[in-house]
Parts: sequence; structure tokens; C-alpha cells
Amino acid sequence: MSDETPETALTEGIVVEGTVNKIKPFGALVELPGNVHGLVHISHISSSYVQNINDYIAVGDVVKVKVLSIDTKNNKISLSIKEAEPMQRTERPEVRHIEYRGADSPQTFEEKFKEYVKSSNERLAGLNKRNKKKLN
Repeated sequence: MSDETPETALTEGIVVEGTVNKIKPFGALVELPGNVHGLVHISHISSSYVQNINDYIAVGDVVKVKVLSIDTKNNKISLSIKEAEPMQRTERPEVRHIEYRGADSPQTFEEKFKEYVKSSNERLAGLNKRNKKKLN
């Protein structure tokens, strides 16, 4: 048996499993084997743009992470989910960012933008009506 503890077995470039302990706006704190904690920055959650980390992972999730760097002086470990399994889709399947609208969905940017402006104006008109009623 080796004298290595899980803490000393961590080296840059390896892939290990960890449990998501906390989610912050800037990233997720992951507990690694040996009660060691590291940070997955929001930019390393997925290869696609991540606006809300909770759309991709949740507290308690077991995730594979790649150790990017170990700063022993400051006790910081930098991790990456997207580099652990580059072909893995990390988005949680129950979360949908874009609503499917069927065959009549706009196809060009201009059509999508016109639809957005129209719906935005309708929402704004509804808000203005409510505000006028409250003032009267």
C-alpha cells in the first residue's frame, strides 16, 4: 500500500469525481476525495455559455472534474467540468432555454428580432395599463 493520501495524490491534469457542495454566482465549490475542496469557475462548467450555473449542476451532484491547477501556497485548487469529458453534454436535461414554437418559428435573425420587439411592446403596454390603473 502507498503512503499517499488522497490530498497528495491530486496532481494537475488528472480527472476525479467530486460532489458539488455550494453554488455561487461565479462558480461551484466541489468536494474531492480526501475532504479537499476546489472551485469550478463558471467558465469551466460547460463549453456553451452559462448564465445560470443552476441550469447545469445542483448541490449534491457528483461530477467528474479535471484538476487544472493546485496552488498550495494559497490552498486553492482550480477545476474544470468541461475539460473532464469534452464530449459530455453537461446541461441538465430538464432545463430548457429556448421554447420550441413549431413550424411557424421565425427562421432569420430579422424575423426573430421583429417577434421579440412585438412581444416586448405588448408586455410594456400591459405594464403601462396596470400602472395607470394603480395611479387612478
